[in-house]
Amino acid sequence: MTSPQIIALSVLVAVVGLLVWGRLRAEVVALAGAAVLLLTRTIRPVEVESAFASPAIIALASLFVIAYALELTGFMGLIIRFALRICRHLGVAGIWILIILSGAASAFVNNTPIVVLTAPVVRDVAHSLSLPARRFLIPLSYASILGGACTLIGTSTNLLVNDMARNAGQPVFGLFEITPVALIIAGVGAVYLILFGGRMMNLASQPQDVQVGPRSAASAAGDNPELFPADRPFRPVAGIVSFLVFVAVVTLAALNLAPIAASAFAGAVFLITFQVIDAKDAYKGLRPEVLLLIAGMVVIGLSLEITGLAQTATNAVLTLLRSAGPFAALALLYGATLFLTEILSNAAVAVLLTPIAVALAQSLGVNPRPFLVCIMMAASAAFATPFGYQTNVLVYQLGGYSYTDFVRIGVPLNLLTWLAGVIVIPLFFPF
Repeated sequence: MTSPQIIALSVLVAVVGLLVWGRLRAEVVALAGAAVLLLTRTIRPVEVESAFASPAIIALASLFVIAYALELTGFMGLIIRFALRICRHLGVAGIWILIILSGAASAFVNNTPIVVLTAPVVRDVAHSLSLPARRFLIPLSYASILGGACTLIGTSTNLLVNDMARNAGQPVFGLFEITPVALIIAGVGAVYLILFGGRMMNLASQPQDVQVGPRSAASAAGDNPELFPADRPFRPVAGIVSFLVFVAVVTLAALNLAPIAASAFAGAVFLITFQVIDAKDAYKGLRPEVLLLIAGMVVIGLSLEITGLAQTATNAVLTLLRSAGPFAALALLYGATLFLTEILSNAAVAVLLTPIAVALAQSLGVNPRPFLVCIMMAASAAFATPFGYQTNVLVYQLGGYSYTDFVRIGVPLNLLTWLAGVIVIPLFFPF
């Protein structure tokens, strides 16, 4: 190994170790790793600059501003309050409808605020029906995760994988290009949760639900609890304008009239310019901890490519997979991604495996696209632990769950979505 490769590998191992340790903020760890790479000249300043100005960062920052405008204008709260009234009339079916709608909304809006706002509604409706809220809160989190994978903008993981694939010379994904695959996987997950999730929770221990409001739940995920209050007064004009801007952003990207980064940036600037959301509030909604984490991990990912470490790792993997073929390689990559995303952040997993996925496909002489979709589907599928994904942390506290509750329900869901993904991905993205 060359000196740059040794440095890049050492930084990667250190960052992964610190992320698993969990005592330091994830974005601080990622930025520290990027700083070491820069100081040791393993990566050049111009490459660091490109990471911080990547389309994924611009798109996410802009979408966060638009989503926060929907919160501040009371539009999201209005929808949640309406859902609460409907659910109380429909009973258990209403709760499941709300869970499914939350998953659908997560395809377009960051799922953390959705779960922060929806989880107390699910809890209150369940209590009004004399049902344990813990029967529904884990499915709510899982539905938001499955829904987030359904579009390019549904989760930062998809945008990050898309951005890194572009850096590797691959064509970018369309907004809804991965939707058919993700919908089938989400459908399999939904059937499992509806038919078996509640029953498995009933077999578990039944502690009293922890009466925690959305503010402390948000704090558990590291978000600013002031960002997601459900009781914002509805401002009709501002709320409708925010919603129309959001629809316009999605439409422009879906029709390939503008890149998602460009349309989202224009939408955010429009809202600020016309005082639908003022600049101070826009800054509050940016969620810098997410943006800085992704930027830092992009730098680390670039170091793997620039030093040739990704290709070296791929060559080592190929010695094991050379006789297996692309289908077996896809299945193994999906399983490895599922495992890693339970112990690392999804951004870290995307950075670690995307270059390997591209190089692996090229070495096998097949299309890299199915391998990239595999990373997108599996990197956010953290079902087996309460700490693998932010929304799991939210419901973990709110529902008074034990760690084994997530293992009991999440491991079968991981296995089912793994099987579904490996079968479905090649049908829509042939090798």
